[in-house]
Amino acid sequence: MTPPNSSISQNLARARPTVFSSYCIIAAFSAYFCMYAFRKPFTAGTFEDTMLWGIGYKTILVISQVIGYTLSKFIGIKIISEMPAAKRGRTILALIAISHFALLLFALVPPPWNFVFLFMNGLPLGMVFGLVLSFLEGRQVTEALAAGLCASFIVSSGVVKSVGRWLMLEHGVTEYWMPFLTGLFFIPPLIAAVWMLRQIPPPSEKDIAMRSERLPMNRHDRSQFFRKLAPGLCLLFTTYILITILRSIRDDFAVEIWSDLGESGKPAIFAQSETAVMLGVMAVTGAAIMIKNNRRAFLIAIGAIFVGFAMVRVSTIGFQRHWFGPMTFMIVTGLGLYIPYVAFHTTLFERLIAVFRERSNLGYLMYIADAVGYLGYVAVMLIRNFGKPAFNHLQFFIDAANLVAVMSIGLMAAAMFYFHRKMPRESTVDLKVAREPGV
Repeated sequence: MTPPNSSISQNLARARPTVFSSYCIIAAFSAYFCMYAFRKPFTAGTFEDTMLWGIGYKTILVISQVIGYTLSKFIGIKIISEMPAAKRGRTILALIAISHFALLLFALVPPPWNFVFLFMNGLPLGMVFGLVLSFLEGRQVTEALAAGLCASFIVSSGVVKSVGRWLMLEHGVTEYWMPFLTGLFFIPPLIAAVWMLRQIPPPSEKDIAMRSERLPMNRHDRSQFFRKLAPGLCLLFTTYILITILRSIRDDFAVEIWSDLGESGKPAIFAQSETAVMLGVMAVTGAAIMIKNNRRAFLIAIGAIFVGFAMVRVSTIGFQRHWFGPMTFMIVTGLGLYIPYVAFHTTLFERLIAVFRERSNLGYLMYIADAVGYLGYVAVMLIRNFGKPAFNHLQFFIDAANLVAVMSIGLMAAAMFYFHRKMPRESTVDLKVAREPGV
């Protein structure tokens, strides 16, 4: 691949912000969109013909992959926070190649013992997000760039499910071969997207002045940063666990939820609903780049999370009282979930680092959050499904949504109180940069 000091990289460093941002968003969106083609297609199947240990086989597959994905997040706390920039691109390609080979073995080995290969599939994929995000963090336009990246995991899951359903319904592909064949479609665009990522230049001096320099962290750096903000970080991480659980239920069991809503048999419905969610979330979270003051942006992000959970509660009430139809219900719950979820990825942790200006990076905080979040999801799936292979996924989702919304509003209120007192009132760096012409 072309080295990062190529002519393209040099031209991007001199480019106007809109050109630079557009390039970065296309590259990051495309790379992570393609990753989902190796992670999520299997959820388009139902796997109703197999049971294992008294649990529905799809639940076994989801749990198996998520355990691998969760372990990857714990590994990533160290790997991603220490990863040199020069190794990111080839590491992304190597991780996805391993996961795709695991899907081939999943197709070749007969059920029920092929679930092991979904664990192997999830194990490398958990580190891809942090590697892609590392190309984008620490810039004046990070929120817009990260919103573009996060848009990929909103819409891509629906698109790859639609591709998977199309392969099964229109071409007679089995549920076991469908994930591997879906991945084949996305190998060429993945390689092109990673090549584009490698051309992105490092943050400029003005970026560093405004958002702080993002450096690799050793064990001491990680421990020092966590101890300084432990109470507030624990509140944020607990909220993130709840978001991850609810978002994963909605995503992994979308086929079953839509079926309970009476909308089964429509492959395009997944892409349609998630595209609407993506557009709304990008508009809300990307707008954070207009807020120059880091402290203010952080507190506003907490406010956006409150609004998101309120939307989740309104959506369940509206559906149960027949105010909303199935599509409106799924779109509103999607918006209410993804606004908080994406705010963590784009603004909350990014501005937290910028306010305190400690040696840290976004990958470190996101990988702690993701590790504990997916661990919580595995626990919920095991408790809820063991010995209960059949249940109403729609009602389970509604009950979980109501509980998560109420708990998360309380947790974020406590986090708002803690950080409002802990953070400096106004950063001198914020003032200095804000007065510079063109900022």
